[in-house]
Amino acid sequence: MRGRGLNFEELRSYVSGDDIRVIDWRVTARMQKPFVRVYTEERDRSTLLVVDQRMNMFFGSRVSMKSVIAAEAAALVAWRVFQQGDRVGAFIFNDKSTEQIRPRRSRATVLRVLEMLVRLNRLLHATYESQSAELQLNHILQKVAQLAHRDHLIVVVSDFDGADAMTRDLLRSLAEHNDVVALFTYDPLAVHLPPVGQLVVSDGELQVELPFGDEKVRKTILEASDRRMRHIFSWQREIRVPVMPLSTAEDTALQIRHLLGQVAARRTR
Repeated sequence: MRGRGLNFEELRSYVSGDDIRVIDWRVTARMQKPFVRVYTEERDRSTLLVVDQRMNMFFGSRVSMKSVIAAEAAALVAWRVFQQGDRVGAFIFNDKSTEQIRPRRSRATVLRVLEMLVRLNRLLHATYESQSAELQLNHILQKVAQLAHRDHLIVVVSDFDGADAMTRDLLRSLAEHNDVVALFTYDPLAVHLPPVGQLVVSDGELQVELPFGDEKVRKTILEASDRRMRHIFSWQREIRVPVMPLSTAEDTALQIRHLLGQVAARRTR
């Protein structure tokens, strides 16, 4: 992770088992006995949470809404960053507005992040009036770029509705001098449709009935979903931004623990 440098702490006498690479040879020569340089890990690092609470996140066919999964994931990351002694800030946005919280190293800042998450999450409901805000994600990433010039950890929690070539370019630019992680919230219906039955979907004004028993309808929906997910997961290879999928059908904390375990296993191979 960027920004994890080492700060010199002290000189002390060499003890059996110390790494010979940290021996200070000048002091050793002067004192006629071995001394080592002791370092502590640098902790002054900022994390920015970018959390999507647009109307497209107000969907879930199993346990939770995507908006709830996103809020829970952001809360877990915020507390973890605070416990590590680092700074945490956030950009929490919906279809109409953005709440920006500058990174600080304090419990009060974490609680403010949680308060904003709850407030924007509760604004989402079946009769919520919103217009298409696909470009909102890119607009927020541009704002993040103005604040995070280098050595930030940027965690984007979203279903990436409306993600396009510009989204990819913005993430690539951010990842050049920062660590960027995408927590991709999705619902199992995007992958597995019921074999039969009908589903009525609405945008709050218009509604349409989807007959899942119709093979042509099923194929069209699944192909569109597959193209979208392939585009998002391609970021891992093309711009080296890790994409971690979070399902609405499973516990958020357990999913994150499992995903981070997979990353750790890959690094130790």
